[in-house]
Amino acid sequence: MTISQEELLSRLNSYEWNDIEFKEAKKKVPKDAYSSVSAFANTNGGYLVFGVKELEKGYEPVGVHNADQIQNDFITTVRQKDKINVELDIRETPHTIDGKDILVFYIPEAARKDKPVFINNTPTRAFLRKGACDVKCTPEELMRMVNDASTDRYDGQIADFDPAKCFSTKDIDWYRKQYENKAGNRSYEDADQLEFLFQLGLIRDTTQGRKPTIASILLFGQDGYLRDILPRPVIDCQRYGFKSDDFTSGERWLDRTICDYNLVQSLRAVLDWYYKFAEIPFEVDPKTMQRKDTPPDYKAFREAIVNILIHQDYNDHTRKAEILHFTDLTKFWNPGDAFADVEDLLTPGEKEVRNPRIVTAFRRIGFSENAGWGLQDVYKNWRDLGNVPPKINNNKATKTFELKLRKELLLSENQIEFQSSIGVHLSRFEAVVFAYACKQKEISLLDIRDITGKSFSDSQKIADKLVTQVLLSGTNTGRFFLSPAMAERFKTHDGPITEHERVHDEVHEGVHDDLSKTATRILQACQKPQSGPEILENLGYKSRTRNFRTAMTDLLGKDLIEMTLPNAPRSKKQKYRLTQNGINLIEMLNKDT
Repeated sequence: MTISQEELLSRLNSYEWNDIEFKEAKKKVPKDAYSSVSAFANTNGGYLVFGVKELEKGYEPVGVHNADQIQNDFITTVRQKDKINVELDIRETPHTIDGKDILVFYIPEAARKDKPVFINNTPTRAFLRKGACDVKCTPEELMRMVNDASTDRYDGQIADFDPAKCFSTKDIDWYRKQYENKAGNRSYEDADQLEFLFQLGLIRDTTQGRKPTIASILLFGQDGYLRDILPRPVIDCQRYGFKSDDFTSGERWLDRTICDYNLVQSLRAVLDWYYKFAEIPFEVDPKTMQRKDTPPDYKAFREAIVNILIHQDYNDHTRKAEILHFTDLTKFWNPGDAFADVEDLLTPGEKEVRNPRIVTAFRRIGFSENAGWGLQDVYKNWRDLGNVPPKINNNKATKTFELKLRKELLLSENQIEFQSSIGVHLSRFEAVVFAYACKQKEISLLDIRDITGKSFSDSQKIADKLVTQVLLSGTNTGRFFLSPAMAERFKTHDGPITEHERVHDEVHEGVHDDLSKTATRILQACQKPQSGPEILENLGYKSRTRNFRTAMTDLLGKDLIEMTLPNAPRSKKQKYRLTQNGINLIEMLNKDT
Protein backbone atom coordinates (compact mmCIF):
# COMPACT_ATOMS: atom_id res chain seq x y z
CA MET A 1 0.00 0.00 0.00
CA THR A 2 1.16 3.53 -0.70
CA ILE A 3 0.20 6.90 0.66
CA SER A 4 -0.37 9.86 -1.67
CA GLN A 5 1.40 13.16 -1.16
CA GLU A 6 -1.99 14.83 -0.65
CA GLU A 7 -2.86 12.47 2.20
CA LEU A 8 0.63 12.78 3.69
CA LEU A 9 0.27 16.56 3.82
CA SER A 10 -3.14 16.13 5.44
CA ARG A 11 -1.59 13.92 8.13
CA LEU A 12 1.17 16.48 8.77
CA ASN A 13 -1.46 19.14 9.45
CA SER A 14 -3.39 16.84 11.77
CA TYR A 15 -2.06 14.61 14.51
CA GLU A 16 -0.21 11.31 14.65
CA TRP A 17 -2.77 8.59 13.96
CA ASN A 18 -2.53 4.98 15.08
CA ASP A 19 -1.49 3.91 11.57
CA ILE A 20 1.33 6.40 11.00
CA GLU A 21 4.54 7.20 12.88
CA PHE A 22 6.80 10.19 12.08
CA LYS A 23 10.55 10.13 12.70
CA GLU A 24 13.03 12.97 12.14
CA ALA A 25 15.82 10.64 10.86
CA LYS A 26 17.79 13.43 9.24
CA LYS A 27 21.14 11.61 9.09
CA LYS A 28 20.49 7.99 10.13
CA VAL A 29 17.79 5.48 10.97
CA PRO A 30 16.59 6.06 14.56
CA LYS A 31 16.87 3.05 16.87
CA ASP A 32 13.21 3.21 17.91
CA ALA A 33 12.12 2.81 14.27
CA TYR A 34 12.36 -0.96 14.68
CA SER A 35 9.99 -0.88 17.66
CA SER A 36 7.48 0.75 15.31
CA VAL A 37 8.05 -2.02 12.74
CA SER A 38 7.23 -4.62 15.41
CA ALA A 39 4.18 -2.65 16.60
CA PHE A 40 2.69 -2.18 13.13
CA ALA A 41 3.37 -5.81 12.16
CA ASN A 42 1.69 -7.12 15.34
CA THR A 43 -1.37 -4.87 14.97
CA ASN A 44 -3.00 -3.56 11.77
CA GLY A 45 0.00 -2.38 9.74
CA GLY A 46 0.88 1.25 9.16
CA TYR A 47 3.24 3.88 7.74
CA LEU A 48 6.69 4.77 9.07
CA VAL A 49 7.76 8.20 7.81
CA PHE A 50 11.36 9.51 7.89
CA GLY A 51 12.17 13.21 7.54
CA VAL A 52 9.43 14.76 9.67
CA LYS A 53 10.02 16.56 12.96
CA GLU A 54 7.47 16.65 15.74
CA LEU A 55 6.53 20.15 16.93
CA GLU A 56 4.46 21.24 19.89
CA LYS A 57 1.44 21.26 17.59
CA GLY A 58 1.64 19.23 14.42
CA TYR A 59 4.65 18.16 12.38
CA GLU A 60 7.19 19.83 10.10
CA PRO A 61 8.95 18.27 7.07
CA VAL A 62 12.72 18.63 7.60
CA GLY A 63 13.88 16.05 5.07
CA VAL A 64 16.51 13.34 5.30
CA HIS A 65 20.14 13.75 4.19
CA ASN A 66 21.32 11.12 1.71
CA ALA A 67 17.91 9.50 1.29
CA ASP A 68 19.23 6.53 -0.71
CA GLN A 69 21.69 5.56 2.04
CA ILE A 70 19.09 5.78 4.83
CA GLN A 71 16.57 3.83 2.80
CA ASN A 72 19.10 1.05 2.07
CA ASP A 73 20.25 0.91 5.71
CA PHE A 74 16.69 0.55 6.97
CA ILE A 75 15.57 -2.09 4.43
CA THR A 76 18.77 -4.10 4.86
CA THR A 77 18.48 -4.13 8.64
CA VAL A 78 14.80 -5.14 8.83
CA ARG A 79 15.56 -8.12 6.58
CA GLN A 80 18.08 -9.50 9.04
CA LYS A 81 16.55 -12.25 11.20
CA ASP A 82 18.60 -11.19 14.22
CA LYS A 83 16.91 -7.77 14.03
CA ILE A 84 13.33 -8.64 13.01
CA ASN A 85 12.38 -12.30 13.38
CA VAL A 86 9.90 -12.27 10.46
CA GLU A 87 10.52 -11.20 6.87
CA LEU A 88 7.99 -8.47 6.05
CA ASP A 89 7.00 -7.18 2.63
CA ILE A 90 7.88 -3.55 3.38
CA ARG A 91 7.22 -1.09 0.56
CA GLU A 92 8.94 2.25 0.35
CA THR A 93 7.70 5.42 -1.37
CA PRO A 94 9.82 8.60 -1.64
CA HIS A 95 8.18 12.04 -1.58
CA THR A 96 9.49 15.58 -1.95
CA ILE A 97 7.83 18.29 0.11
CA ASP A 98 9.11 21.87 -0.13
CA GLY A 99 12.31 20.53 -1.71
CA LYS A 100 12.93 18.11 1.17
CA ASP A 101 13.23 14.34 0.75
CA ILE A 102 10.68 12.34 2.75
CA LEU A 103 10.77 8.53 2.97
CA VAL A 104 7.54 6.61 3.61
CA PHE A 105 7.65 2.88 4.41
CA TYR A 106 4.49 0.80 4.58
CA ILE A 107 4.78 -1.92 7.25
CA PRO A 108 2.16 -4.65 6.62
CA GLU A 109 0.46 -6.62 9.35
CA ALA A 110 2.19 -9.96 9.81
CA ALA A 111 0.33 -13.19 9.20
CA ARG A 112 -1.27 -14.60 12.36
CA LYS A 113 1.03 -17.64 12.26
CA ASP A 114 4.09 -15.32 12.26
CA LYS A 115 3.14 -13.31 15.33
CA PRO A 116 4.53 -12.10 17.63
CA VAL A 117 7.02 -10.06 15.60
CA PHE A 118 9.90 -9.05 17.87
CA ILE A 119 13.30 -7.36 17.64
CA ASN A 120 16.89 -8.24 18.56
CA ASN A 121 16.17 -11.99 18.82
CA THR A 122 14.25 -11.31 22.04
CA PRO A 123 10.59 -12.46 22.12
CA THR A 124 9.88 -10.13 25.02
CA ARG A 125 10.89 -7.22 22.74
CA ALA A 126 7.58 -7.33 20.88
CA PHE A 127 5.40 -4.23 20.57
CA LEU A 128 1.79 -3.30 19.82
CA ARG A 129 0.36 -0.13 18.29
CA LYS A 130 -2.02 1.49 20.78
CA GLY A 131 -3.25 4.92 19.80
CA ALA A 132 -0.26 6.86 18.47
CA CYS A 133 2.27 4.92 20.59
CA ASP A 134 4.36 1.77 20.34
CA VAL A 135 3.75 -0.19 23.55
CA LYS A 136 5.77 -3.19 24.72
CA CYS A 137 3.69 -6.37 24.95
CA THR A 138 2.76 -7.69 28.35
CA PRO A 139 3.30 -11.42 29.02
CA GLU A 140 -0.47 -11.96 28.65
CA GLU A 141 -0.53 -10.20 25.26
CA LEU A 142 2.42 -12.26 24.06
CA MET A 143 0.70 -15.48 25.12
CA ARG A 144 -2.51 -14.52 23.27
CA MET A 145 -0.57 -14.02 20.04
CA VAL A 146 1.29 -17.31 20.52
CA ASN A 147 -1.99 -19.17 21.13
CA ASP A 148 -3.64 -17.63 18.07
CA ALA A 149 -0.61 -18.52 15.93
CA SER A 150 -0.98 -22.23 16.67
CA THR A 151 -2.42 -24.38 13.89
CA ASP A 152 -3.92 -26.66 16.56
CA ARG A 153 -7.03 -24.73 17.55
CA TYR A 154 -7.70 -24.60 21.29
CA ASP A 155 -11.22 -26.01 21.09
CA GLY A 156 -9.89 -29.16 19.37
CA GLN A 157 -7.39 -30.01 22.10
CA ILE A 158 -7.99 -33.04 24.32
CA ALA A 159 -9.36 -32.70 27.85
CA ASP A 160 -8.16 -35.58 30.01
CA PHE A 161 -11.58 -36.39 31.49
CA ASP A 162 -13.70 -39.54 31.60
CA PRO A 163 -16.33 -39.02 28.86
CA ALA A 164 -18.78 -41.17 30.81
CA LYS A 165 -18.79 -38.64 33.68
CA CYS A 166 -18.00 -35.16 32.36
CA PHE A 167 -21.11 -34.35 30.28
CA SER A 168 -24.58 -33.04 31.11
CA THR A 169 -26.89 -35.61 29.49
CA LYS A 170 -29.90 -33.28 29.46
CA ASP A 171 -27.93 -30.67 27.47
CA ILE A 172 -26.82 -33.29 24.94
CA ASP A 173 -30.45 -34.45 24.67
CA TRP A 174 -31.60 -30.88 23.99
CA TYR A 175 -28.91 -30.45 21.35
CA ARG A 176 -29.79 -33.77 19.65
CA LYS A 177 -33.44 -32.72 19.34
CA GLN A 178 -32.39 -29.50 17.61
CA TYR A 179 -29.97 -31.47 15.44
CA GLU A 180 -32.52 -34.08 14.33
CA ASN A 181 -35.08 -31.37 13.48
CA LYS A 182 -32.62 -29.51 11.24
CA ALA A 183 -33.02 -30.47 7.59
CA GLY A 184 -29.91 -31.77 5.89
CA ASN A 185 -28.24 -33.26 8.97
CA ARG A 186 -27.14 -36.88 8.86
CA SER A 187 -29.16 -38.98 11.29
CA TYR A 188 -27.51 -40.73 14.24
CA GLU A 189 -30.70 -41.91 15.93
CA ASP A 190 -29.26 -45.34 16.84
CA ALA A 191 -26.07 -43.92 18.38
CA ASP A 192 -25.72 -43.40 22.11
CA GLN A 193 -24.67 -39.97 23.38
CA LEU A 194 -20.92 -40.58 23.34
CA GLU A 195 -21.00 -42.15 19.88
CA PHE A 196 -23.08 -39.19 18.68
CA LEU A 197 -20.45 -36.74 19.96
CA PHE A 198 -17.67 -38.84 18.41
CA GLN A 199 -19.36 -38.78 15.01
CA LEU A 200 -19.63 -34.99 15.24
CA GLY A 201 -15.89 -34.72 16.01
CA LEU A 202 -16.45 -33.51 19.56
CA ILE A 203 -14.88 -36.65 21.07
CA ARG A 204 -11.60 -37.96 19.62
CA ASP A 205 -9.69 -41.23 19.64
CA THR A 206 -6.42 -41.13 21.61
CA THR A 207 -3.89 -43.71 22.81
CA GLN A 208 -5.80 -43.73 26.12
CA GLY A 209 -9.11 -44.36 24.36
CA ARG A 210 -11.79 -41.84 23.41
CA LYS A 211 -11.44 -38.49 25.14
CA PRO A 212 -13.54 -35.28 25.07
CA THR A 213 -12.28 -32.19 23.29
CA ILE A 214 -12.22 -28.75 24.90
CA ALA A 215 -15.12 -27.88 22.57
CA SER A 216 -17.30 -30.71 23.91
CA ILE A 217 -16.69 -29.64 27.53
CA LEU A 218 -17.47 -26.02 26.71
CA LEU A 219 -20.67 -27.07 24.94
CA PHE A 220 -22.02 -29.80 27.25
CA GLY A 221 -19.70 -30.08 30.28
CA GLN A 222 -20.90 -30.59 33.84
CA ASP A 223 -20.14 -27.54 36.00
CA GLY A 224 -17.09 -28.96 37.76
CA TYR A 225 -15.44 -30.20 34.55
CA LEU A 226 -16.28 -26.95 32.75
CA ARG A 227 -14.68 -24.82 35.45
CA ASP A 228 -11.56 -26.97 35.35
CA ILE A 229 -10.86 -25.61 31.86
CA LEU A 230 -12.73 -22.28 32.15
CA PRO A 231 -12.49 -20.77 35.65
CA ARG A 232 -14.27 -17.56 34.60
CA PRO A 233 -17.92 -16.95 33.56
CA VAL A 234 -18.80 -17.44 29.91
CA ILE A 235 -20.72 -14.17 29.70
CA ASP A 236 -22.02 -11.33 31.88
CA CYS A 237 -25.32 -9.70 30.78
CA GLN A 238 -26.38 -6.38 32.30
CA ARG A 239 -29.45 -4.22 31.58
CA TYR A 240 -29.61 -0.51 32.45
CA GLY A 241 -32.58 1.84 32.54
CA PHE A 242 -30.87 4.83 30.91
CA LYS A 243 -28.97 5.82 27.77
CA SER A 244 -25.43 4.65 27.11
CA ASP A 245 -24.04 8.21 27.30
CA ASP A 246 -25.16 8.38 30.93
CA PHE A 247 -23.23 5.26 31.89
CA THR A 248 -20.29 5.44 34.27
CA SER A 249 -18.36 2.53 35.72
CA GLY A 250 -20.06 1.14 38.82
CA GLU A 251 -23.60 2.16 37.83
CA ARG A 252 -26.28 -0.12 39.22
CA TRP A 253 -28.04 -2.35 36.69
CA LEU A 254 -31.77 -3.12 36.55
CA ASP A 255 -31.09 -6.82 36.15
CA ARG A 256 -28.08 -9.02 35.57
CA THR A 257 -27.45 -12.57 34.37
CA ILE A 258 -23.99 -14.10 34.84
CA CYS A 259 -23.58 -17.35 32.90
CA ASP A 260 -20.91 -19.57 34.42
CA TYR A 261 -22.20 -22.79 32.88
CA ASN A 262 -21.77 -24.53 29.52
CA LEU A 263 -22.60 -22.94 26.18
CA VAL A 264 -25.91 -24.76 25.65
CA GLN A 265 -27.18 -23.56 29.02
CA SER A 266 -25.64 -20.11 28.51
CA LEU A 267 -27.36 -19.68 25.13
CA ARG A 268 -30.77 -20.45 26.61
CA ALA A 269 -30.13 -18.23 29.65
CA VAL A 270 -29.05 -15.24 27.55
CA LEU A 271 -32.03 -15.58 25.21
CA ASP A 272 -34.34 -15.67 28.25
CA TRP A 273 -32.62 -12.52 29.51
CA TYR A 274 -33.10 -10.86 26.10
CA TYR A 275 -36.83 -11.58 26.15
CA LYS A 276 -37.16 -9.55 29.35
CA PHE A 277 -36.65 -6.31 27.41
CA ALA A 278 -37.53 -7.35 23.85
CA GLU A 279 -40.46 -5.59 22.21
CA ILE A 280 -42.82 -8.48 21.55
CA PRO A 281 -45.58 -7.74 19.02
CA PHE A 282 -49.02 -9.27 18.99
CA GLU A 283 -49.74 -10.51 15.47
CA VAL A 284 -51.61 -13.42 13.94
CA ASP A 285 -50.22 -15.27 10.92
CA PRO A 286 -53.04 -15.09 8.33
CA LYS A 287 -52.06 -18.52 6.92
CA THR A 288 -51.77 -20.52 10.14
CA MET A 289 -53.92 -18.28 12.36
CA GLN A 290 -51.24 -18.76 15.03
CA ARG A 291 -49.85 -15.94 17.13
CA LYS A 292 -46.54 -14.48 15.96
CA ASP A 293 -44.61 -13.20 18.94
CA THR A 294 -41.07 -13.00 17.57
CA PRO A 295 -39.51 -9.62 18.43
CA PRO A 296 -38.61 -7.63 15.28
CA ASP A 297 -34.95 -7.41 16.32
CA TYR A 298 -34.72 -11.09 17.33
CA LYS A 299 -32.53 -12.15 14.38
CA ALA A 300 -29.94 -9.45 15.07
CA PHE A 301 -29.81 -10.17 18.79
CA ARG A 302 -29.78 -13.93 18.34
CA GLU A 303 -26.85 -13.87 15.92
CA ALA A 304 -24.97 -11.33 18.05
CA ILE A 305 -25.47 -13.53 21.13
CA VAL A 306 -24.38 -16.66 19.27
CA ASN A 307 -21.32 -14.86 17.88
CA ILE A 308 -20.23 -13.80 21.34
CA LEU A 309 -20.51 -17.41 22.53
CA ILE A 310 -18.77 -19.17 19.65
CA HIS A 311 -15.99 -16.73 18.76
CA GLN A 312 -14.58 -15.63 22.10
CA ASP A 313 -11.13 -16.67 23.29
CA TYR A 314 -11.78 -19.39 25.87
CA ASN A 315 -8.05 -19.73 26.45
CA ASP A 316 -8.16 -16.23 27.97
CA HIS A 317 -9.07 -16.79 31.62
CA THR A 318 -8.62 -13.17 32.74
CA ARG A 319 -11.46 -11.51 30.81
CA LYS A 320 -15.12 -12.45 30.35
CA ALA A 321 -17.54 -11.55 27.56
CA GLU A 322 -20.15 -8.87 28.29
CA ILE A 323 -23.47 -7.68 26.92
CA LEU A 324 -24.51 -4.24 28.17
CA HIS A 325 -28.06 -3.22 27.22
CA PHE A 326 -29.10 0.45 27.49
CA THR A 327 -32.31 2.14 26.40
CA ASP A 328 -30.65 3.38 23.20
CA LEU A 329 -27.86 0.87 22.53
CA THR A 330 -26.68 -2.67 23.17
CA LYS A 331 -22.95 -3.44 23.32
CA PHE A 332 -21.55 -6.94 22.77
CA TRP A 333 -17.92 -7.22 23.93
CA ASN A 334 -15.69 -10.25 23.48
CA PRO A 335 -12.19 -11.28 24.58
CA GLY A 336 -10.58 -12.34 21.30
CA ASP A 337 -10.46 -10.44 17.99
CA ALA A 338 -11.81 -11.72 14.68
CA PHE A 339 -9.13 -13.27 12.49
CA ALA A 340 -10.62 -11.62 9.38
CA ASP A 341 -10.40 -7.88 8.73
CA VAL A 342 -13.55 -5.83 9.35
CA GLU A 343 -14.09 -5.13 5.64
CA ASP A 344 -14.12 -8.90 4.99
CA LEU A 345 -16.49 -9.88 7.81
CA LEU A 346 -19.61 -9.02 5.77
CA THR A 347 -18.30 -10.62 2.59
CA PRO A 348 -19.93 -14.00 1.80
CA GLY A 349 -17.72 -17.06 2.18
CA GLU A 350 -15.93 -19.13 4.76
CA LYS A 351 -13.77 -17.32 7.31
CA GLU A 352 -11.01 -18.73 9.47
CA VAL A 353 -12.35 -18.85 13.01
CA ARG A 354 -10.89 -19.29 16.48
CA ASN A 355 -13.21 -22.16 17.57
CA PRO A 356 -14.07 -24.20 14.44
CA ARG A 357 -15.64 -27.14 16.32
CA ILE A 358 -17.89 -24.89 18.40
CA VAL A 359 -18.88 -22.87 15.32
CA THR A 360 -19.78 -26.04 13.41
CA ALA A 361 -21.74 -27.44 16.35
CA PHE A 362 -23.95 -24.33 16.50
CA ARG A 363 -24.35 -24.15 12.75
CA ARG A 364 -25.61 -27.76 12.69
CA ILE A 365 -28.63 -26.73 14.77
CA GLY A 366 -29.44 -23.60 12.76
CA PHE A 367 -27.51 -20.92 14.64
CA SER A 368 -24.90 -18.74 12.94
CA GLU A 369 -26.24 -19.96 9.62
CA ASN A 370 -24.00 -17.74 7.51
CA ALA A 371 -20.37 -18.75 7.09
CA GLY A 372 -17.96 -16.75 9.19
CA TRP A 373 -19.14 -14.41 11.89
CA GLY A 374 -22.84 -14.39 10.96
CA LEU A 375 -22.74 -10.60 10.95
CA GLN A 376 -24.57 -10.39 7.63
CA ASP A 377 -27.79 -11.40 9.38
CA VAL A 378 -27.18 -8.84 12.13
CA TYR A 379 -26.67 -6.04 9.61
CA LYS A 380 -29.61 -7.09 7.44
CA ASN A 381 -32.07 -7.27 10.36
CA TRP A 382 -30.85 -3.93 11.75
CA ARG A 383 -31.02 -2.36 8.28
CA ASP A 384 -34.56 -3.69 7.67
CA LEU A 385 -35.65 -2.01 10.92
CA GLY A 386 -34.39 1.32 9.53
CA ASN A 387 -31.76 1.80 12.23
CA VAL A 388 -28.32 3.33 11.89
CA PRO A 389 -25.85 0.59 10.91
CA PRO A 390 -24.12 -1.49 13.58
CA LYS A 391 -20.60 -0.49 14.62
CA ILE A 392 -17.69 -2.95 14.85
CA ASN A 393 -14.38 -2.45 16.62
CA ASN A 394 -12.06 -5.39 15.92
CA ASN A 395 -9.09 -4.37 18.06
CA LYS A 396 -6.02 -6.42 17.25
CA ALA A 397 -3.87 -4.55 19.78
CA THR A 398 -6.05 -5.54 22.76
CA LYS A 399 -7.35 -8.68 20.99
CA THR A 400 -10.98 -7.78 21.61
CA PHE A 401 -14.12 -7.57 19.46
CA GLU A 402 -17.00 -5.16 20.04
CA LEU A 403 -20.35 -4.86 18.27
CA LYS A 404 -22.74 -1.99 18.97
CA LEU A 405 -26.41 -2.01 17.97
CA ARG A 406 -27.81 1.50 18.33
CA LYS A 407 -31.58 1.84 18.34
CA GLU A 408 -31.85 5.00 16.28
CA LEU A 409 -33.70 5.53 13.01
CA LEU A 410 -31.44 6.58 10.16
CA LEU A 411 -34.27 8.37 8.36
CA SER A 412 -35.61 10.37 11.28
CA GLU A 413 -38.52 12.81 10.96
CA ASN A 414 -36.01 15.65 10.94
CA GLN A 415 -33.95 14.05 8.18
CA ILE A 416 -37.00 13.32 6.02
CA GLU A 417 -38.10 16.94 6.42
CA PHE A 418 -34.60 18.17 5.53
CA GLN A 419 -34.40 16.05 2.38
CA SER A 420 -37.80 17.33 1.35
CA SER A 421 -36.69 20.94 1.90
CA ILE A 422 -33.66 20.72 -0.43
CA GLY A 423 -35.85 19.72 -3.36
CA VAL A 424 -34.08 16.56 -4.61
CA HIS A 425 -35.61 13.20 -5.42
CA LEU A 426 -33.64 10.35 -3.85
CA SER A 427 -34.19 6.62 -4.05
CA ARG A 428 -34.54 4.73 -0.76
CA PHE A 429 -30.87 3.72 -0.80
CA GLU A 430 -29.68 7.21 -1.75
CA ALA A 431 -31.82 8.70 1.01
CA VAL A 432 -30.34 6.53 3.78
CA VAL A 433 -26.78 7.07 2.52
CA PHE A 434 -27.29 10.83 2.47
CA ALA A 435 -28.89 10.68 5.95
CA TYR A 436 -25.80 8.88 7.27
CA ALA A 437 -23.51 11.46 5.64
CA CYS A 438 -25.51 14.26 7.30
CA LYS A 439 -25.11 12.50 10.63
CA GLN A 440 -21.39 11.68 10.37
CA LYS A 441 -20.31 14.47 7.96
CA GLU A 442 -18.39 11.86 5.94
CA ILE A 443 -18.93 8.38 4.57
CA SER A 444 -16.85 5.65 2.93
CA LEU A 445 -17.72 3.01 0.33
CA LEU A 446 -17.52 0.46 3.14
CA ASP A 447 -20.11 2.47 5.10
CA ILE A 448 -22.38 2.63 2.03
CA ARG A 449 -22.10 -1.14 1.57
CA ASP A 450 -23.01 -1.73 5.22
CA ILE A 451 -25.95 0.70 5.12
CA THR A 452 -27.49 -0.57 1.87
CA GLY A 453 -26.32 -4.19 1.64
CA LYS A 454 -25.21 -3.46 -1.93
CA SER A 455 -21.96 -4.50 -3.62
CA PHE A 456 -19.00 -2.12 -3.75
CA SER A 457 -19.70 -1.32 -7.43
CA ASP A 458 -23.34 -0.44 -6.68
CA SER A 459 -22.21 1.53 -3.62
CA GLN A 460 -19.91 3.54 -5.87
CA LYS A 461 -22.84 4.31 -8.19
CA ILE A 462 -24.92 5.59 -5.26
CA ALA A 463 -22.03 7.80 -4.11
CA ASP A 464 -21.46 9.11 -7.65
CA LYS A 465 -25.16 10.00 -7.95
CA LEU A 466 -25.03 12.00 -4.70
CA VAL A 467 -21.83 13.74 -5.85
CA THR A 468 -23.49 14.63 -9.18
CA GLN A 469 -26.38 16.18 -7.24
CA VAL A 470 -23.83 18.22 -5.23
CA LEU A 471 -24.97 16.58 -1.99
CA LEU A 472 -21.59 14.96 -1.37
CA SER A 473 -18.06 15.82 -2.42
CA GLY A 474 -15.71 12.95 -3.28
CA THR A 475 -12.02 12.17 -2.88
CA ASN A 476 -9.74 9.75 -4.68
CA THR A 477 -9.44 7.63 -1.52
CA GLY A 478 -12.99 6.24 -1.55
CA ARG A 479 -14.24 8.66 1.11
CA PHE A 480 -17.00 11.21 0.62
CA PHE A 481 -17.94 14.29 2.61
CA LEU A 482 -21.11 16.26 3.00
CA SER A 483 -20.78 19.08 0.49
CA PRO A 484 -20.11 22.54 2.04
CA ALA A 485 -23.49 23.86 0.87
CA MET A 486 -25.36 20.88 2.35
CA ALA A 487 -23.34 21.00 5.55
CA GLU A 488 -24.32 24.64 6.06
CA ARG A 489 -27.99 24.02 5.26
CA PHE A 490 -28.19 20.99 7.52
CA LYS A 491 -26.47 22.90 10.32
CA THR A 492 -29.21 25.52 10.33
CA HIS A 493 -31.95 22.90 9.91
CA ASP A 494 -30.74 20.46 12.54
CA GLY A 495 -31.93 22.34 15.60
CA PRO A 496 -33.73 20.39 18.31
CA ILE A 497 -37.48 19.93 17.84
CA THR A 498 -39.44 19.93 21.08
CA GLU A 499 -42.30 17.53 21.60
CA HIS A 500 -44.70 20.49 21.82
CA GLU A 501 -43.49 21.79 18.43
CA ARG A 502 -43.96 18.36 16.86
CA VAL A 503 -47.51 17.90 18.17
CA HIS A 504 -48.38 21.56 17.42
CA ASP A 505 -47.26 21.10 13.79
CA GLU A 506 -49.30 17.91 13.47
CA VAL A 507 -52.44 19.48 14.85
CA HIS A 508 -52.24 22.81 13.02
CA GLU A 509 -50.50 21.91 9.76
CA GLY A 510 -52.56 18.89 8.82
CA VAL A 511 -49.87 16.18 9.10
CA HIS A 512 -51.51 14.41 12.02
CA ASP A 513 -51.27 10.81 10.71
CA ASP A 514 -52.81 7.68 12.23
CA LEU A 515 -49.76 6.93 14.35
CA SER A 516 -49.73 10.43 15.85
CA LYS A 517 -53.44 10.26 16.58
CA THR A 518 -52.96 6.92 18.29
CA ALA A 519 -50.05 8.26 20.38
CA THR A 520 -52.08 11.32 21.40
CA ARG A 521 -55.08 9.20 22.39
CA ILE A 522 -52.86 6.88 24.46
CA LEU A 523 -51.47 9.92 26.26
CA GLN A 524 -54.98 11.08 27.09
CA ALA A 525 -55.90 7.56 28.31
CA CYS A 526 -52.86 7.33 30.60
CA GLN A 527 -53.73 10.35 32.73
CA LYS A 528 -54.41 7.69 35.34
CA PRO A 529 -52.51 4.36 35.38
CA GLN A 530 -53.91 1.97 32.76
CA SER A 531 -53.07 -1.62 31.85
CA GLY A 532 -52.50 -2.57 28.20
CA PRO A 533 -56.00 -4.08 27.82
CA GLU A 534 -57.55 -1.00 29.48
CA ILE A 535 -55.78 1.32 27.03
CA LEU A 536 -56.98 -0.80 24.12
CA GLU A 537 -60.55 -0.64 25.46
CA ASN A 538 -60.37 3.16 25.88
CA LEU A 539 -59.18 3.49 22.27
CA GLY A 540 -61.83 1.08 20.99
CA TYR A 541 -59.21 -1.37 19.68
CA LYS A 542 -59.84 -5.12 19.68
CA SER A 543 -56.15 -6.06 19.41
CA ARG A 544 -52.68 -4.54 19.52
CA THR A 545 -52.43 -3.13 15.99
CA ARG A 546 -49.15 -2.07 14.41
CA ASN A 547 -50.04 1.61 15.03
CA PHE A 548 -50.78 0.87 18.68
CA ARG A 549 -47.50 -1.01 19.23
CA THR A 550 -45.45 1.64 17.44
CA ALA A 551 -47.16 4.45 19.36
CA MET A 552 -46.53 2.75 22.72
CA THR A 553 -42.86 2.22 21.85
CA ASP A 554 -42.54 5.84 20.72
CA LEU A 555 -44.14 7.20 23.90
CA LEU A 556 -41.97 5.02 26.15
CA GLY A 557 -38.84 5.94 24.20
CA LYS A 558 -39.60 9.67 24.45
CA ASP A 559 -40.19 9.36 28.20
CA LEU A 560 -43.82 10.50 27.91
CA ILE A 561 -45.25 7.40 29.59
CA GLU A 562 -43.61 4.87 31.91
CA MET A 563 -44.24 1.40 33.30
CA THR A 564 -45.44 1.08 36.88
CA LEU A 565 -43.37 -2.13 37.12
CA PRO A 566 -40.23 -1.37 35.06
CA ASN A 567 -38.35 -4.41 36.40
CA ALA A 568 -41.11 -6.77 35.24
CA PRO A 569 -42.16 -5.47 31.81
CA ARG A 570 -44.24 -8.58 31.01
CA SER A 571 -46.07 -8.77 34.34
CA LYS A 572 -49.85 -9.24 34.23
CA LYS A 573 -50.05 -6.41 36.79
CA GLN A 574 -48.17 -4.00 34.50
CA LYS A 575 -49.72 -0.57 33.97
CA TYR A 576 -48.68 2.62 32.19
CA ARG A 577 -48.82 6.20 33.48
CA LEU A 578 -47.75 9.65 32.34
CA THR A 579 -44.27 10.88 33.18
CA GLN A 580 -43.76 14.56 34.07
CA ASN A 581 -42.91 15.15 30.39
CA GLY A 582 -46.19 13.51 29.44
CA ILE A 583 -48.13 15.64 31.92
CA ASN A 584 -46.51 18.79 30.50
CA LEU A 585 -47.37 17.72 26.96
CA ILE A 586 -51.01 17.02 27.84
CA GLU A 587 -51.24 20.54 29.28
CA MET A 588 -49.78 21.99 26.07
CA LEU A 589 -52.19 19.97 23.95
CA ASN A 590 -55.14 21.18 26.01
CA LYS A 591 -53.99 24.80 25.64
CA ASP A 592 -53.62 24.41 21.86
CA THR A 593 -57.08 22.87 21.67
